[in-house]
Amino acid sequence: MLENEILLDAGTNEFEIIEFYIDEVDGEVDDRDYFGINVAKVLEVVEAPDGLEAAEGAPHPSYLGTMSLRDMILPVIDLSVWLGIRRKPSEFELIVVTEINNTVTGFLVSGVTQIHRIGWADLKTPNKFIADMDSNCITGTVELEDRFVLMIDLERILGELDPEMAERSDGSVYSAPEKYTAVLVDDSVSVRALLNKNFEAANFDVHLFKNGLEAWEGLQGMNREAREQGRTIADVVDIIVSDIEMPQMDGYTLTKNVKEHADLSALPVILFSSLITKGLYHKGEAVKADDQITKPEFNELTGRAITLIERYRQKNKS
Repeated sequence: MLENEILLDAGTNEFEIIEFYIDEVDGEVDDRDYFGINVAKVLEVVEAPDGLEAAEGAPHPSYLGTMSLRDMILPVIDLSVWLGIRRKPSEFELIVVTEINNTVTGFLVSGVTQIHRIGWADLKTPNKFIADMDSNCITGTVELEDRFVLMIDLERILGELDPEMAERSDGSVYSAPEKYTAVLVDDSVSVRALLNKNFEAANFDVHLFKNGLEAWEGLQGMNREAREQGRTIADVVDIIVSDIEMPQMDGYTLTKNVKEHADLSALPVILFSSLITKGLYHKGEAVKADDQITKPEFNELTGRAITLIERYRQKNKS
C-alpha cells in the first residue's frame, strides 16, 4: 500500500511519480519502456492475478475484464495494448491500482522501479513524434539518470473508454446574474475547451491559460494594468479555476502564490482536478483554496463558481 504521508507539502511546485516499465519485444530485440504517473493517483501495486485476458466485446482491446481486491471489483486495462506496445510476457507482472475521478482501476504493467521526486518545471513537453502517437496520452517527459520517462495521462485513457466520464452534469442549468470574468487554467486542450464552453454558457468572460506559470504571469500583468487604471484586480477578474497537475507550475503553487499576494489574494480560487479526494483534500486547504471540485463535474463547477463569487461580493460589502 502506498501511504499518502510520502506526498510533498502543497505549494512546493514539486511532485512525486511512481515509475513503472513495460518490457517490449520488437522483432528479435527486447527493450524496456519507462513510464510514470503522479503517485497521488496510486492506491497500491499488487501482483497480477492469473486468468486475465482480453474480454470479448469489450469497449477496447486493452480491457482485461475485472479482478477482485479485498472488497472491490475493479476493471483492469493492459497498458501495453493501449500504447501499441508488444509486451513481453513474464511470470511476475504487476497491477498499478489507481483512483482517478473517484473511479478505481487497475493497469497491467511489466514492473515498477521506484518513486521519484521532481519539479513541475522539469516536466518537458513531449516531442512531435510522441505527441502524434495514436494513443495520444503522453503529457510530458522527465529525464531520470540515463533514461527518459514518459508521463501517462490516465484520465484520457479512462475518458475514451467511458465517454460519460469525460463530462458529468448534475442536470442543472447555471447562469450568472451579470457578466462575470473567470481565469481558467488547465494544461489539457480538451479540458480547456470544455471549461470555456461551460463558463461562457453560464454568462462568463473567460481568460484561458495552459499552466500555472502562464496564469501567474498573466494575473500579475492584469493586476499591474488594473492599478495603472486606478482599479483593483477584483474589478477585472471575479474568480480563478485551476487544475492541479500542470507543467512549469502546478495548481497548488499557483493558489499559494495568489493567496500570499497583497492584491491577488482578493480573488477566490477553485481547484478542479482528479486529485481532489478525501485523502488529498487537506493539500488544497493548506494553500487556502476556497473550494475544491473533482473532475469531471464541469456543470457543478460553474454553479459553485457563481455561488463563491456572490459570497465574496457580499463579504466585501459588509
